[in-house]
Amino acid sequence: MSKGKILPFPRRRRSPDVTPEMAAKIKYLLALSITQHDIAAHFGINQGRVSEINTGMKFPGIEPPRQLDLF
Repeated sequence: MSKGKILPFPRRRRSPDVTPEMAAKIKYLLALSITQHDIAAHFGINQGRVSEINTGMKFPGIEPPRQLDLF
């Protein structure tokens, strides 16, 4: 083996924190039967965060908006 430079292991990417506003929008999109995968990709977060909101583990008191301005 050569005694070359040791490369550092790549850091894991971290999802941005989910805000209450994001949680409300996520609940709205879940009510429209949009998949958790697609919602996570839209917000740039881990699918597990969407699942936590869907099951009520996170943001249980946040209600989805009555109407969401998508455009």
